[in-house]
Amino acid sequence: MFEDIQLIYMNVCILRFWALLYDRNVKRYVCICLASIHIFTQVVYMVTTKEGITGIIRNGYMLVLWINTVLRAVLLMQDQDGLIQSLTSAYYDLASEKDSYIDGMLDDLNRQGMLMARGNLFFGLLTCVGFGLYPLSTSERVLPFGSRIPGVDEYTTPYYQLWYVFQMLITPMGCCMYIPYTSLIVAFIMFGIVRCKALQYRLRLLAVRHPAGQRNSRHLAAEIGECIRYQQSIIAYVDKISGLTTMMFLFELLAFSALLCALLFMLIIVDSTSQLIIICLYINIILAQILALYWYANELREQSLAVAIAAYEREWFKFEIPLRKNILFMIMRAQRPDSIFLRNVRPITLELFQNLLNTTYTFFTVLKRVYG
Repeated sequence: MFEDIQLIYMNVCILRFWALLYDRNVKRYVCICLASIHIFTQVVYMVTTKEGITGIIRNGYMLVLWINTVLRAVLLMQDQDGLIQSLTSAYYDLASEKDSYIDGMLDDLNRQGMLMARGNLFFGLLTCVGFGLYPLSTSERVLPFGSRIPGVDEYTTPYYQLWYVFQMLITPMGCCMYIPYTSLIVAFIMFGIVRCKALQYRLRLLAVRHPAGQRNSRHLAAEIGECIRYQQSIIAYVDKISGLTTMMFLFELLAFSALLCALLFMLIIVDSTSQLIIICLYINIILAQILALYWYANELREQSLAVAIAAYEREWFKFEIPLRKNILFMIMRAQRPDSIFLRNVRPITLELFQNLLNTTYTFFTVLKRVYG
């Protein structure tokens, strides 16, 4: 199982506790139902609110976060543990090779995965604290999340106190549904990067293990065939990740780009230091979540392209003709790199992240000019 894989252990344990992975019990339905009820009250609030633009932007941000949280939980329940099984099997296959270079990569991978999971949970904790402290920074009664219950005045006693307690109870639950999913997907991508590097390493060893004049064509053909099968398994693995996340990443791109623009606009219109700090915290969390994903997705694409370089730079042209053809097929396939896609149309890269920031800043300057 995954207990020895620190890359994913913490995230899987949290998701398993809430029955979003492996176990099927009442916790799963409690999480989804409570979050869905909360989203409904937020939608009612957004439709009927008479708050100013600051309140609308802040509560729009919260609404997008909660919708995204439920979307992530549903995607996980549909996939069940398919990706985790694929990662676990491939991880132990690599570890069984007992190669110092591969073992070093796996150790670094586990260390980075643990740091990332803990860091994301820390940011999640800060977010929960920010949500809880926000009502204390205002002079009137407000809730951490703008919501409205039809037929009830939620700002009167005791409804206000009860609804505040409810929102603070579901906030850690939502954080445990949202943050580990992000960390888990990034961990899947990180492991895909390691698999590409392992394939490059195997290809570079071909000429070392089979020097000119001492080649056993049969053994060499078997190793090249193994490399081809490994390349195909990486392709299938990345396709699984993309299939699980493509719609969710598209939703995040559209929603977070709009929210980032709106939050930047809020920076120039708020008049409270505490609100300014909270807004900066929201912006940093959005950027940290998106940048981590886009960084590793871009690295996966680059390492997939590097497979072609690793295959080409050896003396493959001195192999027998059938073996040359196999190497050429590997190079041709690697030149169409494995990528995580947005709606199966555009790959996630740092260039796309830059375009996102440029577009966001453009709309921000337009808003500033119109309302400034």
